[in-house]
Amino acid sequence: MKLFIVLRQRLKVLFDRIGSERFKNGLLQALPFWTASLITGLAAVAYSKLFALAEKGTQFIFQRNNYLFFVITPVCFIVAWWLVKRFSTYARGSGIPQVMAAIELSSANSDEKIKPLLSIKIMLIKVCSSIVMVFGGGAIGREGPTIQIAGSVFFKINQWLPAWWPKISRINMIMAGAAAGLAAAFNTPLGGIVFAVEELTKTHMNYFKTALFSAVIIAGLTAQGFLGPYLYFGYPDVSNLSRFMFVPVIIIAILTGLMGSLVSKLMLIILRWKKTFQRTYKHIIYLVVSGMLLATLAVFINVNAFGSGKDFIAHILFTNQKYTGLNVSLLRIAGPLLSFTSGAAGGIFAPSLSAGAGLGSLLASWFHLSATNTNLLVLAGMVGFLTGVTRTPFTSAILVLEMTDRHNVIFFLILAGMIASMAAYLIDKHSLYDHLRVEYVRSLTSGSNKPDEPLIQATEPQLLI
Repeated sequence: MKLFIVLRQRLKVLFDRIGSERFKNGLLQALPFWTASLITGLAAVAYSKLFALAEKGTQFIFQRNNYLFFVITPVCFIVAWWLVKRFSTYARGSGIPQVMAAIELSSANSDEKIKPLLSIKIMLIKVCSSIVMVFGGGAIGREGPTIQIAGSVFFKINQWLPAWWPKISRINMIMAGAAAGLAAAFNTPLGGIVFAVEELTKTHMNYFKTALFSAVIIAGLTAQGFLGPYLYFGYPDVSNLSRFMFVPVIIIAILTGLMGSLVSKLMLIILRWKKTFQRTYKHIIYLVVSGMLLATLAVFINVNAFGSGKDFIAHILFTNQKYTGLNVSLLRIAGPLLSFTSGAAGGIFAPSLSAGAGLGSLLASWFHLSATNTNLLVLAGMVGFLTGVTRTPFTSAILVLEMTDRHNVIFFLILAGMIASMAAYLIDKHSLYDHLRVEYVRSLTSGSNKPDEPLIQATEPQLLI
């Protein structure tokens, strides 16, 4: 009996030590994710407020003297491009392809290759360039830049860990950062998780699910703490839908999938053409022409050519003016096309959603649909166009679902994403992000460190249906 008591005491001490050690290691591994997630949430809030302030500044000037934008827009295009060109060429565009490239390049000795893609300097230039761009009326979003900013935060935290700290996978940190960035930008935690699984990772979820979930939750809660538990687009009415709405949903999915892929292909063609420019003045001429053209569309046709398109979507969903004309729908396509090819920083998620919303509204006018049926077609168009650009149908569907909290139409949204993904495949087998990711990886692995060389073919993707 005495021997049994002694043995039990010894075992208890041993288990206490093991448990304490496991708890310590677990806590040390979790702390970097929690810290980076908190910083990401704060950064996303600050960036969103700056972005909104810039958009309000644009509206303020436009209402008083819209002709000023024939000067403001070209100047802002040039300044935004110059900031990227002068200080950090990898801060251009969305930021999502850069994060994808960083994940692909992640290995034990790849810090030098990742640094140009994810750094504090990238964060600063990304914010400055995109804010200047949107103030000038650029049709860009903040979600892609937020993802690159978040990836940079997580990567730097990983770099700063002392040598005695428990080993943490760099790939897991970057992927968790990207998911946290999207979740904080749109207040869409599920969207951030699905995005990481569908777009970023080839690793089994079991290897990083805890880190991913905690990063998304902490970043999202931090953003909500300052901005409140808001929905990005509110609560559109999608009640009393027609039983035959699956037919127009399929039609708009095909249309937006084709258009999203076609616009992406046009962007790549323009970017490829711009890479032939050997002189700086040629880039400046292109920026002046693009800025003047965008200002002309906004001043003489419709102001909806400017900005991310969030207000444009809200106007369709929450007013009685459900139908848009062909000219306005085309403006929401032309604006991002001119803005994204400038070479400045700026995302494509939000502009893609607004382009899809415009096409959905246009198709609804052709069918003379009711207000609630039109809202559904607008949501399906948003999913379809974003899928055409990104080839992530489930991410697109979940994002729109979380932005609107309309769970009764989830099957329509998933259907739209799947059909759009197949339609987009007819235009190009690869997404815009795939092409740009290959470009960044090639430029860094070749030693040229110049992302402005001609694009090469992306690797063969899997068709997500």
